[in-house]
Amino acid sequence: MNSTDRPQQREYFASGMGFVLAAAGSAVGLGNMWRFSYMAAEGGGAAFVLLYLLMTFLIGVPVMAMEFAIGRRARSSPIGAVRRIGGRGWGLLGYLLVLTPVIILAYFSVITGWALHYAVDALGSFSTAPSERFAAISSGQPAIVYHLALMAVTIAIVMFGVRKGIERTALILMPILFIILIGLALWASQLPGAEQGYAFYLQPSFEALLSPTVIRQAASQAFLSLSVGMGVMITYASYLSQQESLVKNAMIVSLADFSVAFIAGLVVFPIIFALGISEEISNSTIGTLFISIPHAFQQMGELGQAVGLAFFLVLAVAGLTSSVSLLEVGVASIIDEFRFSRKTATLVAGIGAAIIGIFPAMSQDILGHMDKISGELLVIFGALGMALLGGWVMQDPQSELAEGASPRIRRLIPALLFLIRYPVPAFLLVFLALSLAEVF
Repeated sequence: MNSTDRPQQREYFASGMGFVLAAAGSAVGLGNMWRFSYMAAEGGGAAFVLLYLLMTFLIGVPVMAMEFAIGRRARSSPIGAVRRIGGRGWGLLGYLLVLTPVIILAYFSVITGWALHYAVDALGSFSTAPSERFAAISSGQPAIVYHLALMAVTIAIVMFGVRKGIERTALILMPILFIILIGLALWASQLPGAEQGYAFYLQPSFEALLSPTVIRQAASQAFLSLSVGMGVMITYASYLSQQESLVKNAMIVSLADFSVAFIAGLVVFPIIFALGISEEISNSTIGTLFISIPHAFQQMGELGQAVGLAFFLVLAVAGLTSSVSLLEVGVASIIDEFRFSRKTATLVAGIGAAIIGIFPAMSQDILGHMDKISGELLVIFGALGMALLGGWVMQDPQSELAEGASPRIRRLIPALLFLIRYPVPAFLLVFLALSLAEVF
């Protein structure tokens, strides 16, 4: 290895805002825009939304704050961080926290490729045969080409490093995402019949609230969307200053994540109901964003092309910011464990994920299995490991959580530690058992 290819000293985020937007960029991804909408449709609308909100703030925030604490204290990627906090006996958890984001990245980049392909379609016109169009681009050569293109962009961003790549990208793309999404929600509110979409979205079904399946799906969606249980937040926190409040940042990131998911629903459901395509949800909830909505935009003419372009650009941006964070976990782990340069580590991890992603690009069945295993099983397993490691093994977690926190936030830390030690592991064990039963 020559002098220009040696590993650099560990980088840090230049600002707290940069860290928050980068962490929010990881949390705010296709999990909010794609997975949240179809899960809400399957889970009875508002019942799922309410459960998702509870899971986010009662379980997601404590686990995220603990991941921040582990990452910042260890100053290492997941494998090294888990080993330093818990000893070698916990090593398997560290490897799981690296494997999970690689699997998720492999198929998320395929779905992001679908969104980018539809954005390109919007520059011309949407197809008059949406089902056939989706079938043509969602697998095979077109899906592989767009997947590889997205991976190339992701690799390029991560290769520039924490400040010049990850942080700068988040500072530019996240405000754009919020502005476009809010504009789309305002436009959707003016559609005739949008009230039916809001009613479906916001009126809870108490029967669905008690459904074990809906509860499990809301939990897995919260963990997947927040990027907890997959090593991302450990990795990002390892680049964070001691002056930053971990609990406050966990709350901000979680609120941003929920806000985007909620606003995305305010866009998707009014469109579905206003344009009379609600019956299509039950037939293909995953295809709702990529079949029914493009068909609706096509029927709207030139206005539909403009709105469709904005809509699918938001999807693509959300997918890209998540992909960057998922790749960074593997890159940081290779740098820390093998002392490779960032350039070499990024190429190894990025090309590896790109090759794995060819399989879900060739088959939606494979993509669905990968989503179920990683999104509904591995992330819950990872979150449970973080709760146990941080709550019961880490030495004096309260001092790390208190570092940089205001007096008001410090008063919340004992309650947060109580949650992470008792209710959170208990709930996660139940969710894990439900997920194992569902997967196997």
